[in-house]
Amino acid sequence: MLIEHLGKKPTIDPDAYVAPTATIVGDVTVAAGARVLFGASIVAEGGSIEIGNNCIILENAVVRSTARHSTRIGDSSLIGPNAHVVGCTIEPCVFIATGAAIFHGAYLETQCEVRVNAVVHTCSRLAREATVPIGWVAVGDPAQILAPHEHDAIWALLKPMEFPTTVYGVDRLPNEQTSMPQVTARLSKIYGEHCADRVLTPDALGQAERTKR
Repeated sequence: MLIEHLGKKPTIDPDAYVAPTATIVGDVTVAAGARVLFGASIVAEGGSIEIGNNCIILENAVVRSTARHSTRIGDSSLIGPNAHVVGCTIEPCVFIATGAAIFHGAYLETQCEVRVNAVVHTCSRLAREATVPIGWVAVGDPAQILAPHEHDAIWALLKPMEFPTTVYGVDRLPNEQTSMPQVTARLSKIYGEHCADRVLTPDALGQAERTKR
């Protein structure tokens, strides 16, 4: 399904494939040879999304952008099933495994691997050819790669990055908690803009011809 959002329409190269149950919304560009498989959601909300040549977006992956953070996925990269990629830059030839999460402002250099259920956190930079092991967390610029049980060390690196401000534009409260009424009010306004979206109907014959390639 292709959807116009905020006056922006997806651009799909004729040599790309988008599965019938995938959803692509707004200012999204899908390059030649890319494959967006069943159930994937590619949603540009303010910022743009660029998916490079021969990229593979597997089943039920979510790729998003925001007004603060566009998303770029370099050529020949793979986003695994159920992965979550938002507002980040991924250089060519990067492997994002099943269930991994890449957050706002992150930068992944070429030939990185982020393995099953691993995380690259907000504003973190993963060096060329780095690997984040299964379930581990990369945080910082340059990123340190830490085991999930090392909460205090992760938090010490993550706190100065101010996740609520970076992601939601909401400062922490004096008790260091996040004001959920402020966060949800902002998100309600942003997501409410989808009420004016328009579903685009591709030419059935053209879509069938592309599917056969």
